[in-house]
Amino acid sequence: RSRLGISRSYQRTNIFMSFTVFENCRLAAQSRAPRPFNWLRDAYSDAAVLSRARQALAAVGLAHRSAEAALALSHGEQRQLEIAMCLAGGPQLLLLDEPLAGMGADESVKMIELIAKLAETHAVLLVEHDMDAVFQLAKALTVMVNGKVLATGAPEAIRANREVQRAYLGAASAEDLAG
Repeated sequence: RSRLGISRSYQRTNIFMSFTVFENCRLAAQSRAPRPFNWLRDAYSDAAVLSRARQALAAVGLAHRSAEAALALSHGEQRQLEIAMCLAGGPQLLLLDEPLAGMGADESVKMIELIAKLAETHAVLLVEHDMDAVFQLAKALTVMVNGKVLATGAPEAIRANREVQRAYLGAASAEDLAG
């Protein structure tokens, strides 16, 4: 997947907690190396891998935390690290599964800003239940219920769609209230 230019994050944070922030990112960058599993070579001898890891950490705002254990990061910063790990592989497409899961308001705002910035240079496929965030970020939406497409379109059209309102936005129609 990495060599195809695709990176993904998971709904549950998927990092090595005991490794440093930089080591997590370096391992992800190594996935794009010509010989990612060259066991006889010092992992810190590949300048291109190290550079990609540093650039990815800078892109998500974690360069200053690179020497710390991932465990020391807040939940939001761990999610940022996971996105840095995605970026370290040099993807064209980012698949982000619930990147705001478990975040407080301040962390969510920061993550939304990061995803919006990344969307300027990457294709982003976002699976997210925070509808306010989705409407801020998306140019096109597909809404699914029970594995079936309910509606597809621009955010304004989706927000106005009565079926979507009933299913996800909590708006009740006049006939729902009467019946």
